[in-house]
Amino acid sequence: MPSTRWRRVLRDARMTLRERLIGAWYAPRLTPLAAALSPLSALFAGLVWTRRLLYRIGVLPQERLPVPVLVVGNITAGGTGKTPLVIALARALEERGWHPGVISRGHGRGGGSGARIVDENAAVGMVGDEPLLIARYGIRVAVGVRRAQAGRAMLASYPQCDLLIADDGLQHYALARDVEIAVVDGARGCGNGLRLPAGPLRESPRRLRTVDVVVVNGNDDGLAALPGAFSLHLAGEVFASVVQPARKKPASVFTGADVHAIAGIGHPERFFETLRDLGITPICHPYSDHHRYTREDLALPSATAILMTEKDAVNCADAADERCWYLPVVASIDAALVDCIITLVASRAATAGSHHRPPIFAARS
Repeated sequence: MPSTRWRRVLRDARMTLRERLIGAWYAPRLTPLAAALSPLSALFAGLVWTRRLLYRIGVLPQERLPVPVLVVGNITAGGTGKTPLVIALARALEERGWHPGVISRGHGRGGGSGARIVDENAAVGMVGDEPLLIARYGIRVAVGVRRAQAGRAMLASYPQCDLLIADDGLQHYALARDVEIAVVDGARGCGNGLRLPAGPLRESPRRLRTVDVVVVNGNDDGLAALPGAFSLHLAGEVFASVVQPARKKPASVFTGADVHAIAGIGHPERFFETLRDLGITPICHPYSDHHRYTREDLALPSATAILMTEKDAVNCADAADERCWYLPVVASIDAALVDCIITLVASRAATAGSHHRPPIFAARS
């Protein structure tokens, strides 16, 4: 079918361009592609600085919600492990007696401009893949085009909520926040140190010194040495069937030939490397982040198994067959991180009789 063939050609062309761009971002030295894009990076940096200044001086308003807001985000484009951290934090806070709710924009979702509560059985196209994944862990989630709108929907449906966790909202300054967490990829760090599109940075690395907590996913001694830095480790060894999640298989089952792996996440190579660490040598198929899979994508006749992340499983539920297995991962976090967050929330709540975070440019002491 011609239209199908052209869609595949366009998809492959986009992936080739993406791979070249990411290769330039994380190259050990400045590449010609990054150098050519650097004027656009200067423009992007100027726009970001101006926008933040407008929020700081009050030209652009921030909306403050009646409960504390904890933002979990990053300063780079691409995946750093935010969603597993959000799940781990929400569960840990519940164990401490809190009643957290998660709010998100719900990347790529339909369903209109209004906010809605995410049901674990909702269609991924209506709520977004990451919110649906979080909801399937029994965590209350609300999505909305504006995060403040999602927060109000959460508080209306869940009056006991006493803390909102904003998944991926570090640069969403329209929502006032009380605690900021920046998640950094310990393997890739800040890349070539340039702003988008010449580099991976949404904001300057100096931004890491203005957030309350830095969480390093993986090992990076330099980043881990930052004040207020904590480590995050993701672990998983048992796969679950996409079509029958109750069915489990150990990684050792997939160490044979003709095993394929797909990954439509911010950093596909991280997942492929995880599989190799488990003794699996898959034929790898990277896709763009949040990719919604079709049966054509999974038409891999030679594949005895198709392995993927839990996020990919959410995005291919309607196209999956018996060969499809996903790897659930658990984020291991330090209890001191949870203690730190609770202390920060309490101290901000005591400031002037209400929760309040210092200005968005203020550096940590």
